[in-house]
Amino acid sequence: MGTSLETRNPGRRGASPELNVTPLVDVVLVLLIIFMVVTPMAVKQFWVHVPEKSETKVEPARRDEPPPVLTLRKDGSLRINKDVVHADKLGERLPRIFAASGDSVLVFDAENGVSFGEAMRIMDLARASGAVTIAVSSRELK
Repeated sequence: MGTSLETRNPGRRGASPELNVTPLVDVVLVLLIIFMVVTPMAVKQFWVHVPEKSETKVEPARRDEPPPVLTLRKDGSLRINKDVVHADKLGERLPRIFAASGDSVLVFDAENGVSFGEAMRIMDLARASGAVTIAVSSRELK
């Protein structure tokens, strides 16, 4: 609250009180900014579906041979293990491989320099061909 020596009534002299709203506006603007920043973070949520606990123990599947490895080269060529395969024939070869092994796990490997979009396209083709689990290799395969 401030005072002013101005007189609104010419016959009356003295100090008249005035309301200073500048600090009030500053506080309200700071609170507004805080709420604008905090509100989007409070709204984000995600759901986690945890499987129910089972009383029976499940043995992991034992593999006699490793899963097939799909390799994408820089030149765009594809290999399943050591065999060269065209991207159009991937939809025919992978289901036969999965049927023979009885499993639908695939290891994906790409050479350095392959574009991310091309790698995702090939993984989508593999998923459409029946690969349920695609493990991306992070190290160089022998």
